[in-house]
Amino acid sequence: MSIKEREALLRGVIDVHIHTTPDVRKRRLSDLELAAEARRVGARAIVIKSHVVPTMDRAWIAGQATPGVQVFGGITLNPHIGGLNPLAVETAAQMGAKFVWLPTAWSANERKRKGAGDGVETVADGKVLPALVDILKLIAKNGLILGTGHLTPSECLAVVEEARKQGVEKIVVNHPEWTTVDMSIDEQKALSQFDVLFERCYARSVDGRYETNFRRNLAAMEALGFASTIVATDGGQVENPVWSEALSEYIEFLLQAGVSQNDVDRMTKHNPARILGLVD
Repeated sequence: MSIKEREALLRGVIDVHIHTTPDVRKRRLSDLELAAEARRVGARAIVIKSHVVPTMDRAWIAGQATPGVQVFGGITLNPHIGGLNPLAVETAAQMGAKFVWLPTAWSANERKRKGAGDGVETVADGKVLPALVDILKLIAKNGLILGTGHLTPSECLAVVEEARKQGVEKIVVNHPEWTTVDMSIDEQKALSQFDVLFERCYARSVDGRYETNFRRNLAAMEALGFASTIVATDGGQVENPVWSEALSEYIEFLLQAGVSQNDVDRMTKHNPARILGLVD
């Protein structure tokens, strides 16, 4: 497939997970460069994510500067914004955030894997911490999207169950195939009873390098169903292709693997539009 044909696959897509510069590590594109690239290929919307700072304000600026594509952001509950900080979440909601991501690279799970004990805890003895319960209530009240971050599968199950109890309507299980999440198909099936969406991303890090995750993602899609899937890139790393190249390569793989255009559209357009509250 030619570059032009690949880029045509991106018309109308929505990617809910992209990293941009400025950041604490080098990224391929700035907010404005990403928005311009998304508009160039005809994407409908993008979501900018950072592990360390809120992005809803940056997204608003990028969207104002780039008519023709919608740009959204959110907040990640890592130590840089105070961890489980209800005030930060409430403020982010007032400023137009769409996502609240649970701790990622600074989650207790990830930090323990790296031999550190300074990660943000979310669950203790199988129960969601009170500060997170307060945050879940705020997410429900403001109609925000809960992203599960880099929790363990058991932590994720506890949080999702509590989130539903607190009235959270939109839940995205972030890259269950990611190395430090590493959620089995059976563990994902246990979560599926809560009507969550599984975000399946372009690549994962293995021993310090990135490898495409296409075949593992496809197996999970087939096991859990295309209706429960969001295709995203988690792109922006200098080690991976530019966002548009990565997503078009991913979509091309799915089509060549026999996934129908309707199912690809469901995963790249309709499901993300639904959780973002876009008319679809």
